[in-house]
Amino acid sequence: MTQPSDFPLHRYSFRAMGSPCELQLCMDERQALPLAGRARAEIARLEQRYSRYREDSLLSRINRVAASGGRIEVDAETASLLDYANQCHQESDGLFDISSGLLRRAWRFDTAELPSQESIAPLLARVGWGKIRWASPVLEIPAGMELDLGGIVKEYAADRVATLLTEAGCPSAMVNLGGDIRVTAPRPDGSAWQIGIRDPRGGNDRSIGAVLLHRGAVATSGDYERCMVINGIRYGHILDPRTGWPVQHLASVTVVADFCVLAGSASTIAVLRGAQGPEWLEQLQLLHRWVDLDGREGGTLCAPGT
Repeated sequence: MTQPSDFPLHRYSFRAMGSPCELQLCMDERQALPLAGRARAEIARLEQRYSRYREDSLLSRINRVAASGGRIEVDAETASLLDYANQCHQESDGLFDISSGLLRRAWRFDTAELPSQESIAPLLARVGWGKIRWASPVLEIPAGMELDLGGIVKEYAADRVATLLTEAGCPSAMVNLGGDIRVTAPRPDGSAWQIGIRDPRGGNDRSIGAVLLHRGAVATSGDYERCMVINGIRYGHILDPRTGWPVQHLASVTVVADFCVLAGSASTIAVLRGAQGPEWLEQLQLLHRWVDLDGREGGTLCAPGT
């Protein structure tokens, strides 16, 4: 009988959801290539449905209703994402808010110029998941608001693809969607996948350690992907929905969980919670590692080779 260890790993690199992505599949190449195509098609499907940049996306249709205020009925998949967003909003005491994407209109990270409070204030008045009525499957949104599922969909896509690969008979795979990673099983030889934790101040090629993962997910949130430094202060893209300004204190948070959507939302909520983020993660009992703005590190993943 053919064993998983008899198959080499096949790598497929591509771009999706605005990020570099990679699939690593352990199976016969004649099966791996079409399966990788199915996986990419699933990612493309989700991007088409939930991209805020596509006029023909479902999310854009929702936001067109929201522009003038109104109600819209959504399908079961979208309802499950909204349910999860609502759960994250509650767990974060309102900090994880899918209506806060409006604030990006004030923040242009390619200009190296801070927005004025006058430009932020009117946007803040239109932010607040609590203002939206969500009673599945009907979403009722006040006029002028907007939803952004960018903090959930990429991680959800990684989980969806991992399930697709497993159900199609792939013995072992790693899904990497822009650093949101899901592993379905150990590597072909039974060993763990080694996933580096990026140094938030060291550039793309430097890490501060690695996670050894047999199955499950790893995600990192931080202030280094989209940011600007003005007068020695770094302003990242994760914005506090209460103030409209970038959160401070933590430079990056890496979380390990069973599912990528959980790892991603937990890392983002921890960053949003600032100084209270590490304690919150401890209470969740999720493996994690954090780095603050002063370079201090902590968390349960700090031991070498964890």
